[in-house]
Amino acid sequence: MANSGLQLLGYILAFLGFVGLITSTTMTEWKMSSYAGDNIITAQAMYEGLWQSCVYQSTGQLQCKVYDSLLQLPLEIQAARGFMVAGILFCAIGVLVAAVGMQCTTCLADNPDIKNKVALGGGVVFIIAGVLAFIATIWYGDNIRRQFFNPLTPTNGRFEFGKALYIGWGASALTVIGGSLLCCNCGGKSSGGGSAPRYPTAHPSQP
Repeated sequence: MANSGLQLLGYILAFLGFVGLITSTTMTEWKMSSYAGDNIITAQAMYEGLWQSCVYQSTGQLQCKVYDSLLQLPLEIQAARGFMVAGILFCAIGVLVAAVGMQCTTCLADNPDIKNKVALGGGVVFIIAGVLAFIATIWYGDNIRRQFFNPLTPTNGRFEFGKALYIGWGASALTVIGGSLLCCNCGGKSSGGGSAPRYPTAHPSQP
């Protein structure tokens, strides 16, 4: 059925977004040292993530250091951590809830109305997760942009967007699109929940 296929497509997109959010959150390359201006030739490249920072030497050596104190971290890192972890948790809940409500599963098969509402709830949870991840990545990216164009920032202290940000943006979009497909697909009437057909009232025949 086309209806079930659209629902499955939304679930797959949201699940891919879930995997992308986990990947983005654990990556170190949320921002990377810039090579603009006088910093074109450098002996090392710096990467910073949500959990640690790394320095890649021109000799091929990579050194990483986990952040020591949570309270000393910049606000954007603390906020990004919270929003991304919350987005991942919401995605995990959405995966379970939507799987129960999908038409291709046998759970709640005898009650299509409730099954439809459960799938709708899973789609809403996916959308919330995507929005939370969008907030984290956009906030973090905007801070990088502002510091890059700040004339008071030294050239060797400027950073650019890292790979993790791009993965996070793509994963957030997939999660929101997948959740929207689940919501749109479940917004209509269920296959077994339609109203009973109406027939014209029979009048007694006159003698």
